[in-house]
Amino acid sequence: MGGRRASVSGAVLTALLACALAGCSGRVRPGRPVPDFSLVTADGRPVTLASFRGQVLVLDFWASWCPPCVEEAPALNALAQQLAGRPVRILAVSIDTDPAAYRRFLQQYHIRFATARDPSAALMHRYGTVQIPETYIIDQQGRLARKIVGAMDWSAPGMVAYLKDLAAGRINGPLTALR
Repeated sequence: MGGRRASVSGAVLTALLACALAGCSGRVRPGRPVPDFSLVTADGRPVTLASFRGQVLVLDFWASWCPPCVEEAPALNALAQQLAGRPVRILAVSIDTDPAAYRRFLQQYHIRFATARDPSAALMHRYGTVQIPETYIIDQQGRLARKIVGAMDWSAPGMVAYLKDLAAGRINGPLTALR
């Protein structure tokens, strides 16, 4: 038993050290700036955190093989449609290692918002994400407004109102509960 515990502790220590060396702090906190990123969207467009400055960003980490991620995809599509013309953008970052599975998912679910693929999951780990789906709502200044763990009904009236209010500047600072 002692050998097994030492082995598990060694594995945990190795993972923590690798995370520290990779720059993932897990310290993304409401009201604080989020880590910058540089990705390429499915349509070949480069995006960075600065690309979304002045807009609310819904940054969602997901994968095509994740049942809760599949479950929330139609609601993200509905959210993108409901907020068209407002300064709110969705960027869904897939950790799929198989580019074909990623593309099939986008086609099958008729994804209408920006997506990118990060098969190394490096960005996800920099944000401190430990499970998917996990979503970061980032305000116009690049600060975390809210973090949501697990699937969400993105088209729910309370969420839509929250994002509209955040985009309109009627909410200042982090908010932990929806109306």
